[in-house]
Amino acid sequence: MELVKLGKVADFINGKAFKPSDWEDKGKKIIRIQNLNDCSKPYNRTLQNVEDKYLVYPNDILVSWSASLGVFEWKDSEIAVLNQHIFKVVPDEKLICKPYLKYALDKSIDLMLKYTHGSTMKHINRQEFLNIEIPLPPIASQRRIANILDKADEIIRKRKEAIALTEQLLKSTFLDMFGDPVINPKGWEKCQVKDIAKVKTGKTPSRKENDNYGNSIRWVKTTEVINSIIEETEEYLSEKGALQMNVFPEKTIIVAMYGQGKTRGRTALLANPSTTNQACAAILPSYKYNTIYLWELLKLSYYRLRELGRGGNQPNLNLDMIKTFEIIFPPLENQEKFEDIITKIQIQRAKNIKSLEESENLFNSLLQKAFKGEL
Repeated sequence: MELVKLGKVADFINGKAFKPSDWEDKGKKIIRIQNLNDCSKPYNRTLQNVEDKYLVYPNDILVSWSASLGVFEWKDSEIAVLNQHIFKVVPDEKLICKPYLKYALDKSIDLMLKYTHGSTMKHINRQEFLNIEIPLPPIASQRRIANILDKADEIIRKRKEAIALTEQLLKSTFLDMFGDPVINPKGWEKCQVKDIAKVKTGKTPSRKENDNYGNSIRWVKTTEVINSIIEETEEYLSEKGALQMNVFPEKTIIVAMYGQGKTRGRTALLANPSTTNQACAAILPSYKYNTIYLWELLKLSYYRLRELGRGGNQPNLNLDMIKTFEIIFPPLENQEKFEDIITKIQIQRAKNIKSLEESENLFNSLLQKAFKGEL
């Protein structure tokens, strides 16, 4: 199959360098990298008359090339304007169709990463980027390949929607049974976390002593506390390292007390005995409460927990804040009934996740075959 350089089949137009003083409340949306990475981020706007080359129309392909690297399609119905550090990709439609080009760019992501420069803010050198080669079958074959990949991609999208629905069902089930934990419309008794459980923390064994680390005991860091069940960890301690630590049993709830970005206030549940670093609070299991109930309550209390944080540029929680955190506390019988319902939802969610993994594996296999000329 013929290989061509990206720069031969499309124009890559960098966005305009808008200044904060250019931002307004009205006018066209200014597409910044943060808007592509997180659709919930608000848009700045501008009333400036900008050159046509900076205008972005529905279904235009965009490539972020600084700080983060990704391929996107502008799905908004509005015509917008492009900020710097993002390419608008304009294909030569005599040579390449847009859907095929987008998948070719997706496939090239790993290769693009090899060309990134900069220690903290990664970016692509324009000329090196334009010299990346992609396979170029005839237009009819491109359309056929893109159509196959579109169908596989649609299956992935539906699987993700199903997972999102089960996650929403978890939240709505809690609210139906217990009401808003802040307003407490059902008048449940209240208590502090320390009234029903012991709360401890961990530490970081000296990095200067290499034999503190090994493959014996799991060691949790706040980067792994992402509102999910922790089965394995990035790092393990040796038996020597673990002797210095509190080893927490399975069903311990972990709360991130500090960390970058959105980390503070996130929670996780241990599936296996583990240790943690000093940035984690560990709420030990107890006969006094139901673990699944308390974990779901804390997940719903994410913003309340974050607001407790103290400090300068990076507000932190501390162990006393976790211990004295006030919660609604319905009878244990109600908590256990909640767990029974949640378990059924989690079983369905696990099936959806497995289906998603299978769909993603199929898509990646098709992508590999497509760009080897085997599809």
